[in-house]
Order: sequence, then C-alpha cells, then structure tokens
Amino acid sequence: MLNIPSSQRLSFQLLSEQDAALLFEVDQDEEVMRYINGGTCTSMQTIKDVMLPRMAKYRDPATGYGIWQVRRQADNSYLGWVLIRPMGFNTATPSSDDVEIGWRFKRAYWGQGYASEAALAVAKAVLAQNPEITYLSAIAMPANEGSIGVMRKLGMQFIKRYIHQDALGDVDAVLYRLATATFAGQSK
Repeated sequence: MLNIPSSQRLSFQLLSEQDAALLFEVDQDEEVMRYINGGTCTSMQTIKDVMLPRMAKYRDPATGYGIWQVRRQADNSYLGWVLIRPMGFNTATPSSDDVEIGWRFKRAYWGQGYASEAALAVAKAVLAQNPEITYLSAIAMPANEGSIGVMRKLGMQFIKRYIHQDALGDVDAVLYRLATATFAGQSK
C-alpha cells in the first residue's frame, strides 16, 4: 500500500468504505458544496449509495488512487480530503496516463494553504509510485477561484472550458493540466 509521507503541517490516510462519516462531515456546509452542486448538502444515504460505490471503482491502495483524508499534525483535526483517480474513471475506457486530482476542505480551513500543501504531497507520492502517468489534471467550475488558485500553485495550466459530463450531473467546468515531466518537485 502506498503511504503519503506527512508534509510540513499535514498527515494523510487513505479513506475506505468505513469512512462515510468523514465524507459526510465535509459535505454539510452549503458554501463547501457551492462549487460542487450549487450548495446542496450531501445526505448520508447519498454518501452510502453513490459516493462510496464511485470511490470503490478507482480506489487502489497500491497505486495510491482514492480519497486521502487530510489531518493537521498539530492537533489531529480532520480538515478535508484530496482525491486522485484516473481521468474518465467512470467510463468504459479510464485513462492510464492522465490522473485527476481534486480536493474538498471544511470552510474553517480555507485560505490557509492546506489544500495546496495536501494536493502537492499526494501528487508527489502518487506520481513517484506510478511513472506511467504523464498528465495531472483538475476540474473546477469557472467561478471557483480558490480551487483554480490551487491548480495554478501546482503548476497547472488552463486547457479549456467545457461542459463536464458526469453521472452525477453535467456542469460548466474548466480543465487545468500539467505534464508530469514538468511537475515542480517531481523527478522523472
């Protein structure tokens, strides 16, 4: 199983089906959900019936694919999570060389650099474990300036604006991508 080394302030653990309460906890703030689904909090039933089965499709402890809980080392507070999975994981042909990275944090922890620090740590470990990955991609709604800022801090570049089609619903989105050979801090 891949372990993500602790960063300066954070520690990481791969979520499993037993961690529904942690996913639920983050999704109970309308502001957190604003750029996910327009601000609707996620029910525990949806976590169990939709989110956990989706996670099971791409969760792979050996490669590091999955959703990583993020905790602050100073007090073990649960801040949120970072996911990493193959682009198109929910299609007949998921990508083997392009992975999606995403994050969701409790609002109390926004604007403190935690998302950037966590995304960098997860990306570095997963890319080191999986040399066949050539692209790191991220998707956000165009108005989600916080997430787009994290993408830019990772070195990602804007690729396109499009309608992102997903089983959970289609949304107006922007795609940012980074060739992993140029990933800051990543040796290839």
